[in-house]
Amino acid sequence: MSIRHEYYENDERTTVSIFDRGADPGQVSLKFEPRKVTYTHGEKTLVLEPLKGQINPDACDYTVGKVKIEVRLSKLVQGRWGGLIGDSPDPLANSASTSTPAPARSQQKNWDALTTNILGAEKEKSMEDDPNVGGDSAVNPFFQKLFADADEDTKRAMMKSYSESGGTTLSTNWEEVKKAHVEVKPPEGQEWKKWS
Repeated sequence: MSIRHEYYENDERTTVSIFDRGADPGQVSLKFEPRKVTYTHGEKTLVLEPLKGQINPDACDYTVGKVKIEVRLSKLVQGRWGGLIGDSPDPLANSASTSTPAPARSQQKNWDALTTNILGAEKEKSMEDDPNVGGDSAVNPFFQKLFADADEDTKRAMMKSYSESGGTTLSTNWEEVKKAHVEVKPPEGQEWKKWS
């Protein structure tokens, strides 16, 4: 029986997901060899060999979940395999399998240059690129134009609805606004001061 599996990798590790829903952790068995992985669960078996590169069996591990078993294969030599299984020549075939992995190269990053490049690449957006650019300062010209181009009833509706709502509502329909009477109250906890 074939068991569906997928993998992804980075330079240090290849992670294999074996999809065996409801696998009992007590019955799952994994055997790691330098170029072979064997998964067993009851009568189900999955053998992955030959692996594209050598693994360190002592550094490999796995977790059993409800839907899948995640197997983490520790690569003996850092680098991408470009596949999981294959007959590609093993670069360690002629060397001792107890050799240590090559140390990772430390590359110095010029963070100042990187920041300058990123900030230089960001350009100011215009109203055509993003209508939300500018916030209130971009919206005000819109309302000014709307008011300037409106007829007298629309202007009256805009003025009344805006002033009676304390600046929270703007209506352009005079027929609605002229009938409505909005009671304006001071903010909670404050009272109106009388002018003398």
